[in-house]
Amino acid sequence: MHIALASDHAGYPLKEVIKAYLNEKGIDITDVGTFSDESVDYPAIMRKGCAVVLEQDSIGIIFGGSGNGEAMAANKVRGIRAALCYNEETTRLARAHNNANVMSLGARLTDEDTAKKLVDIFLETDFDGDRHQRRIDDLETSL
Repeated sequence: MHIALASDHAGYPLKEVIKAYLNEKGIDITDVGTFSDESVDYPAIMRKGCAVVLEQDSIGIIFGGSGNGEAMAANKVRGIRAALCYNEETTRLARAHNNANVMSLGARLTDEDTAKKLVDIFLETDFDGDRHQRRIDDLETSL
């Protein structure tokens, strides 16, 4: 398994916690930044993380203050299905029903223990397929 990590300055501290957590589990990661809590504009960093997800056919975890803007930026990248994960059910459904390949976490809204639990749920939940696949296919249709 390979996971790409990307964050803005507000998400940086939680990214570092999750990075250490994933390293403890022996999971291969690519961290595309940011690498401090100094203010940055996040869209380019999110695109860089999404590029890794697509190139490696992997999973991404992105971090921001709320996680909303980062998810919006990620979802502008064709082939990315980023979901804002803020509790166990939204995280499970993001994978099971939406086949999300990127989870977005809000560092100002999610404590470290909850974030670890949500990451585990995201990584362990399989896509249900079936009727949900039609909807995923429809998401990829351009207007």
